[in-house]
Amino acid sequence: MKALFWILLVANVILFAVMQWGGALLGDGQVAQGQPPLHEEKIRLLDLPQSAPVPVQSAPVPVAAVVAASAPAVAKPANTVCMEWSDFSGADLARAGNALASLQLGDKLGQRQVEHNIGFWVYIPPLKDKAAVNQKVAQLKARGVAEYFVVQEAGQWLNAISLGVFKTQEAAQKFTESLRAKDVRTAQIGERASKLKATVFVLNGLDAATSSKLTALQKDFAGSELKSIPCH
Repeated sequence: MKALFWILLVANVILFAVMQWGGALLGDGQVAQGQPPLHEEKIRLLDLPQSAPVPVQSAPVPVAAVVAASAPAVAKPANTVCMEWSDFSGADLARAGNALASLQLGDKLGQRQVEHNIGFWVYIPPLKDKAAVNQKVAQLKARGVAEYFVVQEAGQWLNAISLGVFKTQEAAQKFTESLRAKDVRTAQIGERASKLKATVFVLNGLDAATSSKLTALQKDFAGSELKSIPCH
């Protein structure tokens, strides 16, 4: 029994010693090995290659900006005006058309039709017969009146001579005054109850020189109206 006692005592002592210095053992029962010594004479620094600088990319330039920068500057067109010249019918319409053709306006010249419910006309009252009509026509031509129309329809206006048709009474009055300046004193102003169709000339993109020529032409057409309009 004494021998067994001493055996157990020695075993406890050994177990106690293992528990005290167990830090020398690894968790999995292996003995920890110390780090091998470093050989300083064998250590050297490596020259790492310098990395190439990363180019900084600028923001892309919009294509529109490039085109705008490279495109040549376009000169602004000179100031132009747009006008309307009204109203024309009968002989005055043909005469005004010929006058405008001399300006060679091309696609700058257009026209539109208008219709008025009430108009005014300047006329010479009906004459008694054809001979009197021919005599009056000869007098008109001698006094510089080239535009006229002899009414040949049966009725109260048979053998009357129409000298012009106008949209407003003011225009008709102005034309009558021009006739009196030519010593045509029998012309009168009357109201036309029927619908009056007329032509308006539309002129687009005129330069200053053409506009001046048109203003000069308008003076040969008493009662016509020439005015500026917005360009479209």
